[in-house]
Amino acid sequence: MSLKRTLLIGVLGLGVLSLAGFTYSRWGMGAPGGCFPWGGGPQLMRVGTPAEAREAVEAYLAPYPELRVAEVMEFSNHFYAEVEEKETGIGAMELLVWRDGRVTPEPGPNMMWNQKYGHRGMMGGGMMGFQPWGAVSPAQMPIRPEKAREIARQYLVGVMPGAEAGEPEPFYGYYTLHVLRSGKIIGMLSVNGYSGAVWYHSWHGEFLGMEEGHDE
Repeated sequence: MSLKRTLLIGVLGLGVLSLAGFTYSRWGMGAPGGCFPWGGGPQLMRVGTPAEAREAVEAYLAPYPELRVAEVMEFSNHFYAEVEEKETGIGAMELLVWRDGRVTPEPGPNMMWNQKYGHRGMMGGGMMGFQPWGAVSPAQMPIRPEKAREIARQYLVGVMPGAEAGEPEPFYGYYTLHVLRSGKIIGMLSVNGYSGAVWYHSWHGEFLGMEEGHDE
């Protein structure tokens, strides 16, 4: 085989691989903006309501019947979904639903602090099979819900005077809380269940509404 022909085949091969990679990333499990190699499907739809966002998340979670949508919130930038384990009721992960139909893992604590379903879980074989890597029940985290809420309150006094911390929702490794003002949601933050570090969810935009509960 001539050198010219070999080079031509190589270039064509790289082109095919690049196209295949783009297609997988754009329409398959590695949708744009996503960091986890699971979830997401080839069918995208415009999302304009919390109910439609819930449908998108349920489709995203279809391969994992042990999980369900617990809460959907609408913000000006996107929709937010809290996903929980059916058996335990413990928060499993936090997802973002974009108005073009993409469903992606939420950045921040969901990726970096989540011991079972986040990056740490992926290191131990999670993500694809949800095999925990050092994950323990939130009930065993040294920082209890009451303490997490107090930490959140102290944080808000310094950065958002007048804001209040809602009830802590436990995940594997951390808690997520609503931030309220005059009893109305204005944002969200998370508190690490081991170090007490606070991570404000600055990416949401203005809160518009929410839909709680699940179908089961």
